[in-house]
Amino acid sequence: MRFGGLVALNDVSLSIDKGAVLAVIGPNGAGKSTLFNVVTGVYRPTSGRVTFNGAEITSRPSYEVVDRGIARTFQSSRLFSDLSVLDNVIIGMHTRTKTGVLDALFRPGASRREMAACVEKAEILLKLGSGGLFEQRYRPAGTLAQADRRRLEIARALASQPKLLLLDEPSVGMDDTETDALVADIVRLRAENPELSVILIEHDMRVVEAFPQHVTCIDYGSKIAEGDFAAVRADPRVQEAYLGKAVADA
Repeated sequence: MRFGGLVALNDVSLSIDKGAVLAVIGPNGAGKSTLFNVVTGVYRPTSGRVTFNGAEITSRPSYEVVDRGIARTFQSSRLFSDLSVLDNVIIGMHTRTKTGVLDALFRPGASRREMAACVEKAEILLKLGSGGLFEQRYRPAGTLAQADRRRLEIARALASQPKLLLLDEPSVGMDDTETDALVADIVRLRAENPELSVILIEHDMRVVEAFPQHVTCIDYGSKIAEGDFAAVRADPRVQEAYLGKAVADA
């Protein structure tokens, strides 16, 4: 992925199996969020391909990517702040609902029944995570604490019934207790959805260490290491990327 003379991603190749968790790490500006933007159709890659479940989805519009089963959160909040917590989750179901404006006018019964089903599903999702989002479901999303906003973004992504969930720094703004609760939420989510694949971008190594099997490190747009957490953490190139050459040598 090139932006003029800047190469944001350079020959980065990744794969993930059904039900697996892949952690993508790297210093700020390494190209991690750009990678998510390419996968989800926000950016059209300069070259290369994105395939999912055997089908090429390169440069597909974002709504088609969601429809095919890929959902994501963002590093910065993208909630509808003036809408309720419940409404934010229901909006995440838009690719899975069937009724529209004409149905509301000419088939109001069907429209009401579908909305009732969406409310029920949204409440179930809000009960899954920690933090008491269900009890806050009628509050405007913009009034939530930072940690609860991150939880709500994950619930909204799950509302689209994804096969692959992309989490862009889900622990940002959380303290240690909240981060531990986030890890527990992801563990519980995977236990209840064993075929759900997760790719997470993280700076908090405690989160990465909780899912140590598959870790990839990116620096200056290139993949510099991959393997389990212990191997990647010990790689001199990774230490240099995070700490600088003098410290890594020491």
